[in-house]
Amino acid sequence: MKKVVVVTGAGAGVGRACVEEFARHGYDVALLSRDPERLERSARGIEANYGVRALAIPTDVADAAAVDQAAARAEQVLGPIDVWVNVAMATVFAPVSELAPEEVERGTKVTYLGQVHGMMAALSRMRVRNRGTIVNVGSALGYRSVPLQSVYCGAKFAIRGFTDSLRSEMQHDRLNVHLTLVDLPAINTPQFDWALNKMAHRARPVAPIYQPEVAARAIYFAATHRRREIWVGFSTVKAILANRIAPALIDRYLARSGYRGQLTEEPVATAAPSNLFEPVPGDFTAHGRFDGQARSRSWEMFTNRHRTAFWALAAIGLAGMVKILSSRPR
Repeated sequence: MKKVVVVTGAGAGVGRACVEEFARHGYDVALLSRDPERLERSARGIEANYGVRALAIPTDVADAAAVDQAAARAEQVLGPIDVWVNVAMATVFAPVSELAPEEVERGTKVTYLGQVHGMMAALSRMRVRNRGTIVNVGSALGYRSVPLQSVYCGAKFAIRGFTDSLRSEMQHDRLNVHLTLVDLPAINTPQFDWALNKMAHRARPVAPIYQPEVAARAIYFAATHRRREIWVGFSTVKAILANRIAPALIDRYLARSGYRGQLTEEPVATAAPSNLFEPVPGDFTAHGRFDGQARSRSWEMFTNRHRTAFWALAAIGLAGMVKILSSRPR
């Protein structure tokens, strides 16, 4: 019997790449997202390309009841859920002074509460069977916030806090359900074309940029290996560690460069699309418009996959250096 994965935000971006990655490994897939037509096209393409079952379930993850109903539908059609992946997000590019309360609320509901609703729907079913894996998708911005993305950063910080609380509770209850968090760097997705943008110029990810398949491979790895947390991309590692060492210095650096690093020279179109409150129609895929700048590999992800061998080689190298240094004449 094939394993079953549920992926939220599956219509485009990292979620769409995750659907491909799990299907490639033989999983039947339930796709959750808001746009019914794009979701259905994605599901039919997955079935044709990989020979697995794919179930499109149009769902707004901000609606807890809808998420629970989607979980029930997935199990009814595909079978017990083995893996649940929380990817869905929505954001606004704007300084806090330009945000409306309803925009903050909506972005938080989708990005933060969407993952909470997914965790709760998945756990209520996995608890009964005492097995399964929940993968939450975090970000380097869940450790180090940047200007113009307060809604997204706040939600990613909250996801990390909720995840840590739930993990401790699951350990207390001795559940054989694995909960993991995958923190991503800047990813080349349609987010930068359809996120609500109140700035004068088009948004862009802060370099270095990675392809969504890098994120999808990391998420699949997290779902099939017992890692508490995975940092993807050396830029993620640097952001997290630098903020721990010198947060005030990073504050000042981002005050100077945080705006221009997230904006291109291209003006925003007068009728630019926004997916905050309604899905943007169209045949979007996993990739955004930055294919020419995006990396297809992550050194940090490689070391995480092969951490035993990596640290063994590092230890051998260090021992060799010590031996050479100690043998030098004094």
